[in-house]
Amino acid sequence: MTGQVIRACRRSANRYKHDRPGSLVHIDVKKLGRIPDGGAWRAHGRGTRPSSARGLGYDYVHAAVDDHFRLAYAEILGDEKGATCAGFFIRPPPFYAGHGITIERVITDNAFNYRRSRDFAAAATAIGAGRS
Repeated sequence: MTGQVIRACRRSANRYKHDRPGSLVHIDVKKLGRIPDGGAWRAHGRGTRPSSARGLGYDYVHAAVDDHFRLAYAEILGDEKGATCAGFFIRPPPFYAGHGITIERVITDNAFNYRRSRDFAAAATAIGAGRS
């Protein structure tokens, strides 16, 4: 009624950015359900299925994002076990090196596959990245 815009702005006042590329890289995994060929229940209804394949499982999107440039590297892998996460973590450094970025430190969520995996700790040590 007053004519003043009350909608909040899209930008957060608390957004942060590290001062140089590679000083911090975020690593995370997103679990996504697989969709059968030909579509899922929205396309065919819940009663009929295009195939008898039930429980198709999940795909896991592993992502590494540089905190300065927000440059991302991602792969779709079959699981989120510690060895798989460690194998993924070995592959982004050459990608980032091609863009002139050296990974100094890595931050992850508190997932078991990062905290307790000896393979992931060894991978971080192998590329010379500290843990945050």
